[in-house]
Amino acid sequence: MKIEINKDLFLEKINLASKFASNKLSSSTSLQGVFLKGEKKQIHFYSTNLNYYYHSFLNTEENHQFEIVIEPKKISEFLSLLSSGKIEVEFKEKSVIISQGKTKGEFSLFSPDEFPLPPRSTSEKQKIQTSFLKETLPLLLFSASTDETRPVLTGINFVARESTNQIVATDGFRLSLLNLKKETPFSSMIVPSGFLFEMSRLIRDEKEVLFNFQEEEKLLTFYLGDNEISTRLIEGDYPPYEKVIPVEKKTSIVLDKGEFLRNVRLVSVFARDFSNIIILDVGRDGIKLSPKTGGSDTNVAYQESKVDGEEIRIAFNFKFVIDFLNNVPSEKIIIELLRPNSPAAFKGEKNEDFLHIIMPVRIQE
Repeated sequence: MKIEINKDLFLEKINLASKFASNKLSSSTSLQGVFLKGEKKQIHFYSTNLNYYYHSFLNTEENHQFEIVIEPKKISEFLSLLSSGKIEVEFKEKSVIISQGKTKGEFSLFSPDEFPLPPRSTSEKQKIQTSFLKETLPLLLFSASTDETRPVLTGINFVARESTNQIVATDGFRLSLLNLKKETPFSSMIVPSGFLFEMSRLIRDEKEVLFNFQEEEKLLTFYLGDNEISTRLIEGDYPPYEKVIPVEKKTSIVLDKGEFLRNVRLVSVFARDFSNIIILDVGRDGIKLSPKTGGSDTNVAYQESKVDGEEIRIAFNFKFVIDFLNNVPSEKIIIELLRPNSPAAFKGEKNEDFLHIIMPVRIQE
């Protein structure tokens, strides 16, 4: 059986599908591949790692009926080197041949027998603004853990309350918290942060997208054009994050974000040799930034700022500070401190709904 199809569209679907395939060598070979299903005048593309599911399709001019699982890496590389235009795809029993003119490539197939298709969705679809997915979620995604030994912390915790909703992400060293109006449509759930990151990258010019939630399957699905991507929710108890949210402060600092980011990066050049720790000495007129080097007057940066309250000396992992500064959109930031060993609150000056917390590093005086 042979199919003539647009090379660029075929390559795009394979590349998208491969993002949601399993990358674990211990999983079955079919999960590492992309499942192609010819049905009437469409080719359907499926991939999964059993936590995420991807589905899309391409229209064809003729009816087809087939089921194969391809290994996407070699095929993607081969296709990327072909010219734009039509290609011919020939399906054989144990291989697929892709040709364009006199150029041909033959690729082995995986067995399609073990490939699990995503559960069919029967739930009602809801709309959500893409601005929430593209502009709001980045305030939280960077705070989620990447340590799979604590799967709950790799997720974004959506908390539905009576009057407001909260979204929380933490890796145990920092925490991002967002308060939203009740009009934002979601239920209480823990959604894998990696899925939300990949999903947000698929959004193009849409102002809103559809999604639904299957309670029995614990499956959340987004519909982006002709792409459907789903994830199973993370089950477990999210840690009591409210306990680390500061309820009082003794020092408040207002800083220019761009200048602060530059100063943190300057000091980080030296702090890398000292466990990535930078020290903030907060005075009446501003702050001094220095690495943990034992009180030297070299390798430091100074920044004038508005300071209200007590003088204080506090230390942080500079990587956490840079992550916050790179993701908060405000031109000025506010840092609120209580004690050198208490959680520090970081905010954008004009974003009262967002709070970021970084746990300080203990230093010997």
